[in-house]
Amino acid sequence: MTSNNFDCGTCLEDSHSIFNVLTPKDKKILKDSLTCVTYKRHETIFKEGFRPTGLIYLAQGQAKICKEGVGGREQIIRLIKSGEFLGYRALFADDYYNASAVTLEESIVCIIDKAALYEVMYNNCEFDLKVIKMLAQELGLSESRTVSLTQKYLRGRLAESLLLLIDTFGYEEDGQTIKVRMSREDLASLSNMTTSNAIRTLYSFVEEGVIQLEGKKIKVIDLNKLEQISNLG
Repeated sequence: MTSNNFDCGTCLEDSHSIFNVLTPKDKKILKDSLTCVTYKRHETIFKEGFRPTGLIYLAQGQAKICKEGVGGREQIIRLIKSGEFLGYRALFADDYYNASAVTLEESIVCIIDKAALYEVMYNNCEFDLKVIKMLAQELGLSESRTVSLTQKYLRGRLAESLLLLIDTFGYEEDGQTIKVRMSREDLASLSNMTTSNAIRTLYSFVEEGVIQLEGKKIKVIDLNKLEQISNLG
């Protein structure tokens, strides 16, 4: 569904994005190719096994990148916040998506046509370097997460996941409640553990005074203790 209340193309004016090195001509080429789409909560933006048609930018909202593993078990491999890109590995590799993207709340995505994107990249080396840096940073984060999810114990994994939520989405106005609503199943998937283990570990954190739970809301009471648990693994 195309959004009627969103100014499609404003993403190209974000001074903090990789688009800040584009010339007015470059921006016009991309803006003329843009399609903006609104997704409801838990809707699929793209699905594993399909081919990308363009560069996807999350203009508003939150999303997860998830992959189906052994026995159909889902693994969340990345979280996406407003102002970030998704699905670009497959685009630049001329490959199929090896994971799916699903919204965590109502979201708006902007899709830049592949041909227009490549036209700009052919003529703007500074933009190309920004794209390479973006890919390299994601690779570094992915490598770090792989080590953590395979070497840390349950408590360390869940603590790291909560810190990742804080780092990605931040806090609400109270400065303690993490600004995202995730099911226990999603927390387990993000932490590479079963849902029952995630629930038990969450409640052990509550008993230790590290967090408080209010439905899907998670309030961090002792950030230092949470960081210690993560560091200890």
